Amino acid sequence: MYKLKLASAVIGLSIASSGFAATDIEWWHAMGGANGEKVNEIAKAFNDSQDAYTVKPVYKGNYTETMTSAIAAFRAKKQPHIVQVFEVGTASMMSAKGAIYPVYELMRESGQSFDQSGFLSAVTGYYSDQEGNMLSMPFNSSTPVLYYNKDLFAKAGIQNPPTTWEEMESVSQKLLDNGVKCGFTTAWQSWVQLENFSARHNVPFASEANGFGGLDTKLTFNGPSQVAHIEKMSEWQQNGIFSYGGRRSDSAPKFYSEECAMFMNSSAGYAGIKKNAKFDFGVSQLPYQGSAISEPKNTIIGGASLWVLQGHKKEEYKGVASFLSFLSRAEVQADWHQFSGYLPITRAAYDLTKGQGFYAQNVGTETGVLQMTSGTPTPNSKGLRLGNFVQIRDIINEELEGVWAGQKSAQAALDEAVKRGNVLLRKFERANK
Repeated sequence: MYKLKLASAVIGLSIASSGFAATDIEWWHAMGGANGEKVNEIAKAFNDSQDAYTVKPVYKGNYTETMTSAIAAFRAKKQPHIVQVFEVGTASMMSAKGAIYPVYELMRESGQSFDQSGFLSAVTGYYSDQEGNMLSMPFNSSTPVLYYNKDLFAKAGIQNPPTTWEEMESVSQKLLDNGVKCGFTTAWQSWVQLENFSARHNVPFASEANGFGGLDTKLTFNGPSQVAHIEKMSEWQQNGIFSYGGRRSDSAPKFYSEECAMFMNSSAGYAGIKKNAKFDFGVSQLPYQGSAISEPKNTIIGGASLWVLQGHKKEEYKGVASFLSFLSRAEVQADWHQFSGYLPITRAAYDLTKGQGFYAQNVGTETGVLQMTSGTPTPNSKGLRLGNFVQIRDIINEELEGVWAGQKSAQAALDEAVKRGNVLLRKFERANK
């Protein structure tokens, strides 16, 4: 595996000493724990590779806290050069007129070589404008996959993981018949069971190409396909095939404890499962409705990207551009991908990781990449660009919990979520016209 401490020698970014103090570049991020330590290591590798700029990473809390801090800092004219923003904040960042410095403009105006075609289209599409220009730099991207307990599968005589939702039901029932308490659970229910379900089946989550076409978008995830899926999950919640465990990754213990034999979660959750699971597990692609489609579309991403903020000196932006160029190099991206479990954002990083034998040695880690790159993204599978989406997700979670508790039908819950969510979309539209 590539060692970042050797970055200076391998990448060759050395810049002749100028005799002046290095220009500081401040980077606010939301990576805690081991990932935060890795962020510090990446910054140090860049700093050690040249002496013109010093990138200073600053941990600002979770995604919401980091974004909120950056907005407040910008208003106070104390903003960082770079801020990490989760994918659901994309529309808000794009609408912050005068606050962001689009990455494609930054790289061009700083004279940095920058080829967007080298990035995975399913990743960059999420962070690009209607002309395909990248507005932010993808950093930690993930997509949901299906984890399954191979030991429980073997005991029940099941050889392969389910590929369709129809098989999810039959496989889960067979597991229940063999003493397993629940067939599957899910993390991030809005992201996995509605947003990615819609993309996978090429049905709109919202109008105007899921928000990419303009601010006058309306939510449409209460369509027949989504309602039928949630209605089925409601039935499964009652008979044990499905067991709800929480809005984020709160359901992970159900999988770790072997209460549930399958778990849908982020591809970046691989390391956590490897650490906590005391059984042999596998990774498979998300299931699709075999009765509805013969070939599923790509899934969409989660994670975050790096946004450059306006208000700094021109020479400082040259350092920002140099750092982003460093970040996108195959060696750096491959190392980050292999360490964190997040997807490689460039084809070169993916090819390097594959060539190093990482996927062969860590079976299942390639699943997310293959699922994300299956075919050309459509307007329904390119991603989502919706204002106030953090709050909209909260509404979806609340309404789905009413379904799992048997208090609401799927149709009533999704209709109400759409109605309440559209109020927030109109509020965002008025504020950003």
